[in-house]
Amino acid sequence: MYALINLVSIWAIPIIIVFIPLFAFTKKVPVYESFIDGAKDGFSTAIQIIPHLVGMMVAISIFRASGALDFFVGWTGSFLTSLGVPSEILPLGLLRPLTGTGSLAFATDLIREYGPDSMIGRMASTIQGSTDTTLYVLTVYMGAVGIRNGRYALKVGLFSDAVGFVAAIAVCLIFFG
Repeated sequence: MYALINLVSIWAIPIIIVFIPLFAFTKKVPVYESFIDGAKDGFSTAIQIIPHLVGMMVAISIFRASGALDFFVGWTGSFLTSLGVPSEILPLGLLRPLTGTGSLAFATDLIREYGPDSMIGRMASTIQGSTDTTLYVLTVYMGAVGIRNGRYALKVGLFSDAVGFVAAIAVCLIFFG
C-alpha cells in the first residue's frame, strides 16, 4: 500500500500538468491565450489585495508586539495544563487563524525545541494541518471581490479553526498519549 501511495504522489503533479493542456487542446481551447488571460487577471487581483494584506500584517504585528498574545497564553496556560494539554501549543492555536507564515515559524520552533516525535511536535504538526489562516483568507479573498460584510464567514471560519484545534489535540492525545 505504501508503495502505491508513493508512486501516486510522485506522478500525480506531472500527469496533471501534462493532462490539462492536452485536454484543452483536444477541445480546441486556445491554451496559451487562455493562460495569458488568466495571468492578466491574477496580476490585477494581486494589485487589488495589496492594501488588505498590508492591513492584515500591521494588525498581526500589533497583536504580537503589544504583549496580548503572551498575556492570553499566561492566563490560560494553567487551565490547559490541568487538561493534559501542553500550554506551549496555545500560541499556535491563536496565531494560525491570523498568519500562516507566523504560525509555521512558531510550529517550526516548537518542533526544533521539543522534537518531531514529541507530543508537542505532533500536536503542532496536526494543528497546522487541521486549521486554516481564516483572517488572512477572508481579508484577501473578500477584499479581492469587494465583499464588505463577511461577519458570518468570520464566525464560521473561526469556529471551524477552534474545532480543528480541539480535534487536533484530542486526536494526538488519543493516538499518541
